Amino acid sequence: MTKVAIVYHSGYGHTAKLAEAVAEGVTRGGAEVALLKADDLTKPDEGPWDELNSADAIIFGAPTYMGGASATFKAFQDATSKVWMSGGWTDKLAAGFTNSGSVSGDKLATLQQFAILAAQHNMMWVNPAIPSGFNMKEHTWNDAENRGGFFMGVGAHSPVDTSPEEAPVAAELETGRKLGERVAKAALRWVKGA
Repeated sequence: MTKVAIVYHSGYGHTAKLAEAVAEGVTRGGAEVALLKADDLTKPDEGPWDELNSADAIIFGAPTYMGGASATFKAFQDATSKVWMSGGWTDKLAAGFTNSGSVSGDKLATLQQFAILAAQHNMMWVNPAIPSGFNMKEHTWNDAENRGGFFMGVGAHSPVDTSPEEAPVAAELETGRKLGERVAKAALRWVKGA
């Protein structure tokens, strides 16, 4: 069965909630999902690397802290150098999602960091293909999917004074599900060679 791995770090639970939504989307798209914490993959010889490396697609996720992915995710990113040396992720699909306390919060820089990581590994990037949902007056902030207008990946917003039960809001979780579903369907096509 086609397999999609989601590697994520979550500082306060908000990004974990988004990762779970992305995983639901992968399942909805017809692929097997492996939800892996970056915390367990910060050393190249320890953790569930075999499970990660067996995936047909990898979705990266982390909060945006100070203009980039969290330090824990960066430790995972650096630990992938052993995989890079062997070309182990060449031609796998990749995608990404992030979350921050600010509406923008420089989330694009984190998504670019993920895309560059994928490029370093010779992976193929899959964007969400979801139109910006908050550019028409008929939408309200909380009901708009892709309300931040991110096209490289999913960029969610969780105000710093909210709990993971409050944010990301339902529309942003659905945006995450749609990313997971798109990656799963793309991976199914990619594996079949169609």
